[in-house]
Amino acid sequence: MKKVIYTCPYVSAEWIAAYGLKPCRIVPYSNGTNSGIIRTEGLCPYVRDFINNLNEKEECIAVFTTLCDQMRRGFDIVTSRLDTPAFLMNIPSTWQTIASQKLYLDELKRLGNFLVQSGGKTPSDETLAEGMLKYNKARKSILEMNDKLSALQYAQLLEQFGKNGPDEVGRMGFSPCCSSIPLAIVGSPLLKHDFEILEITELLGGRIVLNATENGERGLCSPFNKRKLKENLLMELADTYFNSIHDASRRPNSELYKWLKINLVEREVKGIIFHRNIWCDIWHAELQRLKDWIDLPVLDIESTGDNQSTNQNTINRIRAFLEMLS
Repeated sequence: MKKVIYTCPYVSAEWIAAYGLKPCRIVPYSNGTNSGIIRTEGLCPYVRDFINNLNEKEECIAVFTTLCDQMRRGFDIVTSRLDTPAFLMNIPSTWQTIASQKLYLDELKRLGNFLVQSGGKTPSDETLAEGMLKYNKARKSILEMNDKLSALQYAQLLEQFGKNGPDEVGRMGFSPCCSSIPLAIVGSPLLKHDFEILEITELLGGRIVLNATENGERGLCSPFNKRKLKENLLMELADTYFNSIHDASRRPNSELYKWLKINLVEREVKGIIFHRNIWCDIWHAELQRLKDWIDLPVLDIESTGDNQSTNQNTINRIRAFLEMLS
């Protein structure tokens, strides 16, 4: 089955699966190669690694979105330098207007046409509904596992769900891990080697109870409304994805802070690790706003994309942060 590779949470896995293709939302990782793409000047490490991961896959399709200029540039590079079929999905930054919601719905339809051209088959309503309910059930199971796993295990669970779909959720063997100080990690998406931040934090005595990065819990859409599924499947799919996933790129992004407030209070978070990729202007701009908004200590960690996120300096800063909270 041909894979459709993407990273953005606003790309619907259910929609791709309904076309008989394999949705594969990946966490990019450095493959250690020396390809020309890696040396492209002006390309951020996250997009660079995503493109090189595509280069390792055979018979795959790539889906990019317009949430950041770097991903737009990545799409241009793939279409000009690789044979991989690629699609650029327009995601409106504004979200409160009917026009924006219609644009997202139209983009789903345009993506569907692209998938048909790439070997997929137009789905029936029954196929789409079955997939939506299956993903609904899997996301519910994943959310229930949060307090039963270490932060690293939970991130791996989310990664495997994105890559392999709902059928794999019940087959993963994990063991719980208990730590002391409840923390949240907030910010831009993690690269695979950034997962070490989660493990090191817990080894030093923290407990990340909320992964609010893009490829963490914040990147899961809300449950579908089963009544609305019977009325208009595609409308419910579009409405849920477009309106229930909160990100700093949205204008306004007030819903992100509402979502954070609810989850930080419910999970009794004592401090926040703010993760941002060095090239990510959107999240860099949110750092001061978060500090002004929340009455919690914030530790800023900047990821350079070169496996240095957990160098000794970062480890020492996390240790000092936890000692301050003790």
